[in-house]
Amino acid sequence: MKAIIYTGLSVDFDEAKSILNENVVYKPPIKRGDIAEALKENPDIIGIIDGVFHQSPAVAHKEILNAIDSGVKVIGSSSMGALRASELDVLGMIGIGYVYEQYRDGEITSDDDVAVSLDKDTLEAISVPLVNMKYVFTNAESENIITSDEKEELLRIAKEIFYPKRIYSLVLNQSSLGDATKNRLIDFIASSKDIKKEDGKELIRYVKKMME
Repeated sequence: MKAIIYTGLSVDFDEAKSILNENVVYKPPIKRGDIAEALKENPDIIGIIDGVFHQSPAVAHKEILNAIDSGVKVIGSSSMGALRASELDVLGMIGIGYVYEQYRDGEITSDDDVAVSLDKDTLEAISVPLVNMKYVFTNAESENIITSDEKEELLRIAKEIFYPKRIYSLVLNQSSLGDATKNRLIDFIASSKDIKKEDGKELIRYVKKMME
């Protein structure tokens, strides 16, 4: 079996290859037109983790459905993949992970929730996606680091910041959190998982299992 996986942002290529490095081609974040080109390579599986949202036209639903109709298993997680999977799971696309479940269940609804600004040369994220902040702040509330009201304030502030400028320090500086709470939250953020990355790794492990 052969797989093509679009990543590089949520999971960098080196880490992706450490999970699966046989019969797989890793490509940068997907954009419109890429699936038609990918089908020329006759893959059995297409995994969509990352994709462009605003820099170029996003991958279209019809492109994904064309791949599914041709017999290719299409799996999504983490970012663009999670969004498209939540929209197309009833039509055969497979969704994986926390972010997919958040879209599927209507907890998040906008592509802005997973969008980030990135360095075009290194594909390194230079902002923080709102879905990551929601995941961390919700866990911080569960650990009694912040209250429910404080979590809602932080999420409101984060949502109001244009996604390329959305970073933790800006959100915290605009909040009413006291210094002690803020410092505890900073420590918690530093030790927290990147949920988009974890979802992307889960997709790669899922593909690996399919190929065994």
